[in-house]
Amino acid sequence: MTPTQILRVLSTIRTHDVPALLMGGQACVLYGAAEYSRDLDLAVLATPPAFPALVAALGALRATVIAVPPFERQYLERGHAVHFSVPDDGAPPLRVDLMSRLRGVDEFPALWERRTTLALSDAVAGTEVLVDVMALQDLVAAKKTQRDKDWPMLRRLVDASYAAARDGTATEAQVTFWLEELRSPAFLAELVAACPDAAARSSRPVVQALLRGQDVEAALATEQAAIMAEDRAYWAPLRRELEALRRQARRTE
Repeated sequence: MTPTQILRVLSTIRTHDVPALLMGGQACVLYGAAEYSRDLDLAVLATPPAFPALVAALGALRATVIAVPPFERQYLERGHAVHFSVPDDGAPPLRVDLMSRLRGVDEFPALWERRTTLALSDAVAGTEVLVDVMALQDLVAAKKTQRDKDWPMLRRLVDASYAAARDGTATEAQVTFWLEELRSPAFLAELVAACPDAAARSSRPVVQALLRGQDVEAALATEQAAIMAEDRAYWAPLRRELEALRRQARRTE
């Protein structure tokens, strides 16, 4: 069950007409790839027309910024995450992280067009809350980070998708997605055997390694290392900017 505290935040944001997509661990829970997540991660639209509604929603939630950068549109637009603490009477505060741009993922309007909207039940309040969730393919792309902890989750996300539709009802788009994203060698081998023509057309080195009878685990490790290096390079200037903001904050204390 999704905790009432999280649904309260999501409902408030929706009430204020803020275009926001659930991502991170909570989205992984809904896609069947996780059992629990403590924080709430959202991709939000932070254009000048949309930003006032976002400010109003966070004000209604009594959210406070808990780290750098400050809650300013410029930082969201540059790719930073802004971190909030949202109080809740009788419960520990909820951490909410907002982002507007993500590495390796399309711009927000495209993400919004592909979203999945779910009705989640709040058993305590006896109500339903409509929640816009980042599409699976976009969530997988967003999980390709330099953090070791994201990769097992990424694997489970794609595994869950494959296991739910591997009975011959899969679409061509699903097969293409699995060939590009599966990280379980057994599932990947099964898919390649079932769809040899699609596998032959794949440019993914991992798939080509499997077709040539090479070490698939090694190919997966090489792929992961390259993506993690790309993510570190992407975040390097943003981390320098954060450190400069921290130094500035310490000087003004």
